[in-house]
Amino acid sequence: MGLLSLFSKPEPTLVRLPSGSFTVDRSGRVVVSTLPSSFPEHLTDEISRHVREAFLDAKEAGMNLSELVIHYPGLKIVARELRGGALIFLVPISLASNTSFIKRL
Repeated sequence: MGLLSLFSKPEPTLVRLPSGSFTVDRSGRVVVSTLPSSFPEHLTDEISRHVREAFLDAKEAGMNLSELVIHYPGLKIVARELRGGALIFLVPISLASNTSFIKRL
């Protein structure tokens, strides 16, 4: 059994899919958040950076983009532009299919 343990992989750390929202200003600083405190800060920074870049790129291209919806297999991200900042909703797909409020986002 000792030989097999040499080839075993460490168990991955699982992050529970978040449910909540957060608002960032134009510099990317989180202003308000309803996400659990256990949700990693670097992930909110990464998500907000990409969302703000998408809105900025659309503005530079002359497109009027006010809302961005991203679907992942287990997570839905809805972002609304707020004068350089953004309001970002993170919704697990299981909640999105069961809640009529989320469908309207």
